[in-house]
Amino acid sequence: MTSDQTTESAVPGPRSAELHRRREAAVARGVSSVAPFYVAGARDSRLVDVDGRSYIDLTSGIAVANVGHAPKHVIEAIHAQAESFLHTCFMVAPYEQYVAVCERLNALTPGAFAKKSLLVNSGAEAVENAVKIARYATNRPAVVVFENAYHGRTNLTMAMTAKAHPYKDGFGPFAGEIYRAPMSYPFRDPAAMTGEEAAARAIDVIERYVGAARVACVVIEPIQGEGGFVVPAPGFLPTLRQWCSENDVLFVADEIQTGFGRTGHMFACEHESVVPDIMILGKALAGGLPLAAVTGRADLVDRVHPGGLGGTYGGNPVACAAALATLHLLEAMNAPARARGIEKIMRPRLDALAARYPFIGDVRGRGAMLALEVVRPGTKDPDAARTADIVRSSYDEGLAVLSCGMYSNVLRFLPPLSIDDALLVEAMNRLDHVFERVAAA
Repeated sequence: MTSDQTTESAVPGPRSAELHRRREAAVARGVSSVAPFYVAGARDSRLVDVDGRSYIDLTSGIAVANVGHAPKHVIEAIHAQAESFLHTCFMVAPYEQYVAVCERLNALTPGAFAKKSLLVNSGAEAVENAVKIARYATNRPAVVVFENAYHGRTNLTMAMTAKAHPYKDGFGPFAGEIYRAPMSYPFRDPAAMTGEEAAARAIDVIERYVGAARVACVVIEPIQGEGGFVVPAPGFLPTLRQWCSENDVLFVADEIQTGFGRTGHMFACEHESVVPDIMILGKALAGGLPLAAVTGRADLVDRVHPGGLGGTYGGNPVACAAALATLHLLEAMNAPARARGIEKIMRPRLDALAARYPFIGDVRGRGAMLALEVVRPGTKDPDAARTADIVRSSYDEGLAVLSCGMYSNVLRFLPPLSIDDALLVEAMNRLDHVFERVAAA
């Protein structure tokens, strides 16, 4: 895992191929994987497969490994907690670690008001609890989400998620009272449309088809993740936030993928000084262990009766110990500043690729959350096939990358914030080779 060079063996190698045969016999077909190899180890910004091949990781396990894979401080915290106790269930016998994580999140998230938090296992579970709190606090049924949104795979969160395949096909009927509004998507909106105008378009849909008095909350990713790393035009989020305040609608920011320094602020809503009523947090919170959270205004969160929120494993003590260590590392490394430093290296290289290859229609993102949208040259027509070729060629080149987007035509880059500059430059050099190969094919 220390070498900068990949091996010459084909991907997948023989051991990965054998594991794949075992997988096909044992693992549900509906669980898919992007990488053609199987991992044997991961440290900092590298993955090593079972055949000994090394990859520079530009995925972070989908924005989880912000502090890198297996950082020593987090591993030590996990070991120490595991030796003490693994589980009691916070609802049965509570413990300090849960309380400490909530204290840290209440202090870290934007807003000068008093806050309280709830810990759960996954992002989707956090989304569901945020909706429960919003409906309970407002006594209203309707939840507004947006085009391209991704919020999870449970029944409620599938209803909130926009993309049909593979997330929703055949799984309905879905939960009711979910309504979808148009999103600000600068690459695909009319060229002259401002963020304020895009927000007015969304608000018009909400008011005409739902009615403000029926809306409990608006749930939005400040930068959309699975939907294509869509950064709304400036003014969109503040205008929507203002409308929510004027109509007693709760503004819920889903920061599961964008949180904890990823975009150049600790949270993406801070780019435009938007303060949510409720925030949904996850992924990078515990450095690789399953933990998510809902943090919101105390006067809202505390309206729910005792026993109305919780779960057997939510706020597991080992995950909480990992979270406290991870939050310490994020602060020590100045994660937002490091994300901005990554952008300074990556963005010019991605812009140069766009200038060279006409099938790159857009370069976008913030901090260490960057993307390329792949289209047919001279159009904005999505090119999912070429995108898949780029992803596959990246693995051959020793790079781990992902695609996303409503049309599966967006390449997304999520390097660990701990990646060193030299390795990041090497990753960009390899990406150049990938594009050369795909363009020549």
